Parts: sequence; structure tokens; C-alpha cells
Amino acid sequence: MSSSLEQLKASGTTVVCDRAAGIIANQPLTNSGDFATIAKYRPQDATTNPSLILAASKKPEYAPLVDSAVAYGKQHGSTIEEQVDATLDMLLVEFGKEILKIVPGKVSTEVDAKLSFDKQASIDKALHIIDLYNSVGISKDRILIKVASTWEGIQAARELQSKHGMNTNLTLIFSLEQAIAAAEAGAFLISPFVGRIMDYYKALTGKVFAGHEDPGVQSVQTIYNYYKKFGYDTIVMGASFRNVDEIIELAGCDYLTIAPSLLEELYNSTRPVPRKLNPDGAKTLDIEKKSYIDNEPAFRFDFNRNPMAVAKLGQGITSFADDAETLKKILRG
Repeated sequence: MSSSLEQLKASGTTVVCDRAAGIIANQPLTNSGDFATIAKYRPQDATTNPSLILAASKKPEYAPLVDSAVAYGKQHGSTIEEQVDATLDMLLVEFGKEILKIVPGKVSTEVDAKLSFDKQASIDKALHIIDLYNSVGISKDRILIKVASTWEGIQAARELQSKHGMNTNLTLIFSLEQAIAAAEAGAFLISPFVGRIMDYYKALTGKVFAGHEDPGVQSVQTIYNYYKKFGYDTIVMGASFRNVDEIIELAGCDYLTIAPSLLEELYNSTRPVPRKLNPDGAKTLDIEKKSYIDNEPAFRFDFNRNPMAVAKLGQGITSFADDAETLKKILRG
């Protein structure tokens, strides 16, 4: 029998390597092939973030990437803070470039989470990141610009997609309202967070959830069915998994981004992975259609009726921003 990982791929799910830089951090470059551990699982795409790039950047094997970014930063800022910001941007791009040597598809690169409530600043940063990728020979079609799913972030994604032809990954999705607004904005992909939703309800109730009753799993199922029912092209990429059960319950979802430890577990298992989600089944469901396009008050009202989503979005933005600041402190040195 094929591995659970191969069965998952056969279910119609595209497997993405979550925290690709985390793998890099634990794997030296070798003459036989860079990033061999990423290649082992044969993911289509990869995601990463500043905290994992921080871990990787401390390894001596990657000193040339850090040195290159620092050299760039020193030439592109009149103050130390401007230089640090420029260095961080280039460091994200340098690691993204290395990851793209292994994955055949795309890599997600984050806009600074501190810009999550500033539409224009998010757009400007995204355009700058794409310019940096172009400067190292990577075209924009291989990049997903990752933006937090605030109202401002969703509107930034809308403009990046429609006016600049840039593909976006709207991350930190915790509610159907965010997902609907993201699809109406034309986002290429969304990342609903499974494990963080489960964490919230586990802390609230003390309950240990089985895979089929996991509230994070149910959230992704709801979003997937909504998109397929109403014909949205935006890709649903389940993220932030705590265990293999959550992954198996979402077999058939467009994309799943999976951490290295869970990829390894799936790779070494032959547990059956039947398809659970499919677009044909979704089309038969009785689902109410909603719309938030150009209606910020309705979006905010409905979103704020979900205390879990409000709490987890705020925590996620703060966590991402803190990770980036930790990396900046290292770069200031």
C-alpha cells in the first residue's frame, strides 16, 4: 500500500511544505543537493516566516545568504533602521530563492505583520518584495505575497491581484467572513488555520477533540464547501495542523500546508486516507450566500461576532510581528 502522504496527494490535495525554512535550519547544504529534506516529501509549494528564517540564518552554512542581505541593506538606507528593514526584506528573498530551487511551484513570502492595518503600506511592501525577487532572477509568478486577513489586508490583496497581477496568500483566516471577503477580493489562495482554532476551543472547554469533531477542521470544511458551492477560484489551503487526524479529515481540500514532523509521519505511515472533501458534494449543499465586497461595516460587524476569530487574528498578527522584530534585533548587530 502506498504511504499516507501519497494517498493524500492522490485524493486531490496539493501538499505544501509548511515552515520550509525550519527544515533548512536543521539541514546543512551538501554537494549532493541542497535542501534534500524538503525534496524528500516532494511538495508542490512551500511557506515560511521570519522566525524560521531566523533559526536558519544562525547556521554557518547560510552565512553567505546573510552576508548578501546585509551588504544589500547597508547600501539601501540612510539610518540603521532603514538598513535593517532593507536587510530583512532581502534575507526573506534570499531564502525564498533557495527554497524555489527545490519546489516546482511557489513560495509564500510575508509582508511585515506590523503593516496589517495599513492597506497602502502593505501594497508598497509587496511591490518591493517582488522587485527584490526580480533582482535575483525570480519572476512574480513563483511568489505568493502573504498578508494577514484584516479588512485592510484583504483590500491590499484585492489591489495587488487586480492592478499588479501579483498572487496573494491571505493568511490568519479564522472565520467564514474573512474567507468570503478574500474570495470576493480575488485572492489566489487563503490559509485557514486549523490548529489555532482547535487550541482556542480546547482551552475554553478542556475537551480533546477527535479529528471529525475538531472545530478547526470544521471551519475549513465550511469554507471549502462555500467556495465550491458558489464557484470561487480562490484556493483553500488548510494550515496550522496539530496532528495527522486533522489532515486526514481534510483529504481532498485544494491545498494543505504541513509541517515537517507531520509530513514525516504521513511519509512513514500506510494508514488509509480516503477523500473527505469534493466539489461535487459541495454543490448539492444548502448554503446561504453572503457578500462583503465594498461593505466594510458589514464585514466588521459579522467578523466581530466571532470572539474566537477576533482573538486569534490579533494573537497571530502580534506573534508574526514579534518574530520579525526578533530577527531585526539580530540584524541590527
